[in-house]
Amino acid sequence: MTLSAVGKWVLGLTGGIGSGKSAVSDMFEQFNITVVDADIVAREVVAPKTKGLKEIKAHFGDQVLNEDGSLNRAQLRHIIFADESQKAWLNNLLHPLIREKILSDLNSATSQYVVLVAPLLFENNLDKYCQHTLVVDVPVQIQISRTVRRDNVSEQQAMSIISAQMKREDKLAKADDVLDNNRDLTLVASDVETLHARYLIKANAFNATNN
Repeated sequence: MTLSAVGKWVLGLTGGIGSGKSAVSDMFEQFNITVVDADIVAREVVAPKTKGLKEIKAHFGDQVLNEDGSLNRAQLRHIIFADESQKAWLNNLLHPLIREKILSDLNSATSQYVVLVAPLLFENNLDKYCQHTLVVDVPVQIQISRTVRRDNVSEQQAMSIISAQMKREDKLAKADDVLDNNRDLTLVASDVETLHARYLIKANAFNATNN
């Protein structure tokens, strides 16, 4: 399945942890734009009764399941962080399932364009499915303080997560647009409205050409 087959204009929305991607994607949803969130898709492909969860259970056993049959994420995380080969096995299973579901959701969207939210948009080459990219940006120190407060982790843990992601300057260099989210949300919302108007023009031109 390819996006070009249906002529869908996709905005790739990304940013480091704690940058405020969810708040920005919510703003696009207020304009009735469909948002496909890669993190949500990643949870959906391992929900009870899915192919993903059945294969995880077959490989790791009941130790990775909760009493209700759902995935015990903490236990699975503990296993894969202790064994690179198990992590590789899991990635080989999940990445194709996640990609297939993302493409399906993007292609089934009925809004004038669709937003793909992905923390690892560039790292996982998901930007190849996008016509345009937008990076939500804040200084690293703001990322750390927000992550510590939101996720109840130490500064060291927050820094390790940030270090595992693409460097801020590399994300900014790859982005078509950059949105400063280190300011009052009313100002951010105003900029999102301006961007939305511009994206509608681009999407309408793209749709006219490809449909």
